[in-house]
Amino acid sequence: MKTYLKISSVLLLAIGLVACGGTKKDSSGKQQEEDAKNTFEKLASADQLPDQFLASNFEAIYKQTSDTFQADVSLDQFINLGEGFNKGVDGYQLVSKMPIQNMTEYQWISDEGDKGIRSYFADDMTIEGIQLMPITPYPKSDARYTENTYRMPVNEKWLTFWGGTNELVNYHYASENQRYAYDLVMMNGDTSFKGDPANNESYYAFGKEVVAPRDGVVVSVESAIPDNTPTVDTNTEEPLGNHVIIEHENNEYSVIAHLKEGSLKVVEGDKVSANDLIGLVGNSGNSSEPHIHFHVADSPKWEEATSIRIKIENGIDPVRGDIVTGF
Repeated sequence: MKTYLKISSVLLLAIGLVACGGTKKDSSGKQQEEDAKNTFEKLASADQLPDQFLASNFEAIYKQTSDTFQADVSLDQFINLGEGFNKGVDGYQLVSKMPIQNMTEYQWISDEGDKGIRSYFADDMTIEGIQLMPITPYPKSDARYTENTYRMPVNEKWLTFWGGTNELVNYHYASENQRYAYDLVMMNGDTSFKGDPANNESYYAFGKEVVAPRDGVVVSVESAIPDNTPTVDTNTEEPLGNHVIIEHENNEYSVIAHLKEGSLKVVEGDKVSANDLIGLVGNSGNSSEPHIHFHVADSPKWEEATSIRIKIENGIDPVRGDIVTGF
């Protein structure tokens, strides 16, 4: 299971540096590049970054990055990575936009779906981070949905921190056993906590109710794993942490993880209905801050199982940055 992402300046300067784009080259592509080079002074909006990147205007973009970024990544490195990354790309499409930690994250995917760009802009348009990512698509499994329909295992409003059908928007996507998982956090503005970030109680999600996503029978529970200290440790030995696995019809199993120690309201063998309380949000297992992990598998042995894309009530298909609620 993947650890929930905590943004830091080190992460944003990722060695897997990124380029981005948002335009299409056509028969007049060379002229578009020349126009972009001639008009670029400073990005007035993040939406301009893909055009400028495809125009190979790397030096101008680099000048807009933060001092911290430039201390870790040289101009030559940036140019070399950008030139290689753009090969074979005709355009990039914006797939998500999300405020996070006093910045705005933008993510673009290439026209072939095999390259992704993640960037972070401060309010003054300083580029705090750029990451370039190769992406492996799985169109066959993307086309397979659960036979059952589910609700999200929460009430109130939650942010989809990870979710979707590529690695840009879903950190889990590379792993078959949790490819279509969702990580949900509770936000107030662009932050998930108030107060000391090392205290679980500072996080808006901690202690919130978690509910059954569909009628079923509880087949696996764990409730005695201590919650981690945010920003300090995670438990990779017990990745689910405190959790509930529910068997549903059609051999589908919902996996709800990272619950609060001692908070479970169900035991193995219990029959539950959709929206029944099963526990509280915690920070146990492979988790760096309080949140809920939810996916559906084809076996209760989740580590050996295949994750199935979830058919959600009301036809929603949330991706990173979308707000969701229970229904």
